[in-house]
Amino acid sequence: MGEFVNLQVEDGIGTIRLDRPPMNALNKQGQEEIRAAAEEATFRDDVRAVVLYGGVKVFAAGVDVKEMGRMGYADMAAHAGHMSSLFSTVAAIPKPVVAAVTGYALGGGLELALCADFRVCGDNAKLGQPEILLGIIPGAGGTQRLARLIGPAKAKDIIFTGRFVDAVEALALGIVDSVVGPDDVYDTAVAMARRYVGGPALALRAAKAAIDGGLDGDLGSGLTLESHLFAALFGTEDQQIGMASFVENGPGKAQFVGR
Repeated sequence: MGEFVNLQVEDGIGTIRLDRPPMNALNKQGQEEIRAAAEEATFRDDVRAVVLYGGVKVFAAGVDVKEMGRMGYADMAAHAGHMSSLFSTVAAIPKPVVAAVTGYALGGGLELALCADFRVCGDNAKLGQPEILLGIIPGAGGTQRLARLIGPAKAKDIIFTGRFVDAVEALALGIVDSVVGPDDVYDTAVAMARRYVGGPALALRAAKAAIDGGLDGDLGSGLTLESHLFAALFGTEDQQIGMASFVENGPGKAQFVGR
């Protein structure tokens, strides 16, 4: 249990909960606690899917600007790569991850949400990368993950202007996958995550690795990665269970064991 971030596990779903009122500003301690929670969620067998959640009022309004503003070039040169890598720890969780976005997801807050596989937000949410208004750029994956998600021109518009994007536009752009009432955000995210809890854990891990890894290279390399991951699954119990169940009972009836 961290002071600002903790992992709560129930019925196979691990909720990484940010709790630094009033705006969940991500200071250095909170960033390290995010890494620790992500690593715990990765290695715990009782966690089959993950929800990122900042509470009912706000997801995260960015990195702690007061703390960051005291840093010079030498300080940030030493810290920037470390900060980026800890966000990547969330993106690398080998299980389905859903971000439940309420209120503001700005700067580092949006960068954290972009590390999830799916995002659901409230209809009053505001998202953005306003770092340009501080004379800097996103430094924890925003220029890379946002461009990969919605394309370079749309990402440049958001990053160059620093403007806020409301829920309707975020859905249209593909930044989020679902928009619901503010009070329904967390329950909707949990319901999205729950569909994977009883699934074939190693196949889900392989699918995520194939998609994410393939996007980082050329098509040929991606296809090779896919082939290796595909073949490896034929050494799992779930592959045997799934195919036997299909032959005997038809699709969608397998009871997977996660091995």
